[in-house]
Amino acid sequence: MTQGTFRGRRAFSIENPWLRLTVLAEGGHVAELLDKASGVNPLWIPPWPSIEPSAYDPSAHPEYGTGPEAKLLAGIMGHNLCLDLFGPPSTEEAAAGRTVHGEASVACYEIHAEDAELSARAVLPVARIAVERRIQLARDCAVIRFTETLENLSAADHPLAWTQHVTLGPPFLEKGLTRFYIPAVRSKVFEGDFAGEKGPLQPGGEFVWPYAPRKDGGAQDLSVLTDAPASGAFTTHLMNPDLEQAFFTAFSPSLRKVFGYVWRRADFPWLGMWEENYSRTSPPWNGRTLALGMEFGVSPMPESRRRMIERGALFGAPAYRWLPARSRLQVQYCAFLLSADTLPERVNWDGAEGIRLE
Repeated sequence: MTQGTFRGRRAFSIENPWLRLTVLAEGGHVAELLDKASGVNPLWIPPWPSIEPSAYDPSAHPEYGTGPEAKLLAGIMGHNLCLDLFGPPSTEEAAAGRTVHGEASVACYEIHAEDAELSARAVLPVARIAVERRIQLARDCAVIRFTETLENLSAADHPLAWTQHVTLGPPFLEKGLTRFYIPAVRSKVFEGDFAGEKGPLQPGGEFVWPYAPRKDGGAQDLSVLTDAPASGAFTTHLMNPDLEQAFFTAFSPSLRKVFGYVWRRADFPWLGMWEENYSRTSPPWNGRTLALGMEFGVSPMPESRRRMIERGALFGAPAYRWLPARSRLQVQYCAFLLSADTLPERVNWDGAEGIRLE
């Protein structure tokens, strides 16, 4: 275990012979999942300087923007937890200080790390939810097991957005080369104007993975990273209900590595794909970012709590989950970073350290 800094942030690291995993003390983000053989971290590191969310001041830090996402963007990296929002706060919530994607992504975590195991715990004061994430590195391979527990500290049932916002970045991402697979049965493009003239997809278009409808009447293959000069998009995908386990795989032909996550489909039935390809020109993006989010959770779209509840469901599947009063919910999922010659289209996890790719 190492307690120190990562990109100027307070951080804790654990490792095994294949991987080094680093978690930020503020925000709890999994910022690094370093493959020791190649020296590559598949997770996204923003091109702007990072600061602790507790240090963010809108008047002192205009370089991170001015909206409710600014505090999050000041400290975001890699895999961040969206809880109890997935998307923006309402106008009233934003005026009261709520941030995009909820408190969990900007909270201060109490972290304990020893050998190849780490635990991070925080209490979200507004949502009144205690969240704990336990991370264990496998002894004999490049597999990471996550156990995540939520506890409702209030006497009221809580409508919950809960998304694992896993974002990939260069050098793992290569335009026109990096490939992806998800076991989706129905898909839909974000219903609003996501990226203006730089958004190539038809808003609200329904489709079957991987061919998303374009505004120009064609189709875009989402199984390979775009090679467009600049673009942005969000699509949501309902994971196959016939599978006990859902997953995504991302394959780098240059590195001969496959990166992915696998989880119980009943826990997280949705996966959102977020593409940022040099399209956002406002601070802190400034047209400098290539990133691809693979965001699996209980909600199909990044939207306000009111809109999430009003939506209720999409394609017959719920759009949020209830956390009952004075109760707990627990999920397990895993990540892996393994050598491969092709893109796997089947993944099976034994619930411990065993991963089979096909």
